[in-house]
Amino acid sequence: MLLGIASVQLGAGVAKNLFDEVAPTTIVWLRLATSSLILVVLARPRLRGRSREEWWTVLGFGAALGTMNWAIYQSFSRIPIGVAVTFEFAGPLLLAAAGFRRGRDLAWVALAGLGVVLLGAEREGLDPVGVAFALLAGAAWAAYILLSARTGRLWPGLDGLAVASVVATLLIAPALATIGGGELSSTRILLLGAAVGLLSSVVPYSAELVALRRLPAATFGVLMSLEPAAAALVGLVVVGEDLQPAQWLAIGCVVAASIGATRAAAPGVPAAPAPD
Repeated sequence: MLLGIASVQLGAGVAKNLFDEVAPTTIVWLRLATSSLILVVLARPRLRGRSREEWWTVLGFGAALGTMNWAIYQSFSRIPIGVAVTFEFAGPLLLAAAGFRRGRDLAWVALAGLGVVLLGAEREGLDPVGVAFALLAGAAWAAYILLSARTGRLWPGLDGLAVASVVATLLIAPALATIGGGELSSTRILLLGAAVGLLSSVVPYSAELVALRRLPAATFGVLMSLEPAAAALVGLVVVGEDLQPAQWLAIGCVVAASIGATRAAAPGVPAAPAPD
């Protein structure tokens, strides 16, 4: 799990360092294309004989996956990585809150709200469009979690994830066309984009599959709650994004709220795999 968390955030740091020369949409597309190719080769999904329900589910899963990745990279290009991931965590946190069985557990939502207020109070250098993209990514993450569980029941193994990744790649392609996509002629950019795909998708997905076979869902969810803190550390070390004390406190509030919400949620609420 820790390997997966470190890998996905390191991939985000590498991607952000490329934004001065490559559009975020291009990096997102390269990431999705790389993971799609590897997953299709590994899974070799069976497409014939699928029901309408199976197809609608995997198409929705792919749409959530594509939206989540595209929106969070748009956010990364405007605000610090740690701040973006903290805002994004509102999606899975509210989803976990839906499984609360006791009124007092709403205190975790209040704690997360305090974190968001603290982040919002640090207005200097905080692009509201970047915040909006992070919140959109959070909503897509919540949809991704629900559809991931449903896809896993309908599609065996990695089949559903492989097909969904292809769907997400195809959905991003028109946006790539609008910005020209000239960066794709650079071998260096193609290789770095593939590296982002490996770091941000292939390695984390593989690590999570191994972890889920050995860890209870609640423990998995608690470890996933470390994502905002890991993102902030990677932003500091890899990108040089120094946050204000209030922003670090806000991230701590959201991490603590996410851990508490995960432990308080009903067992039926699915754990949140890393999306970015």
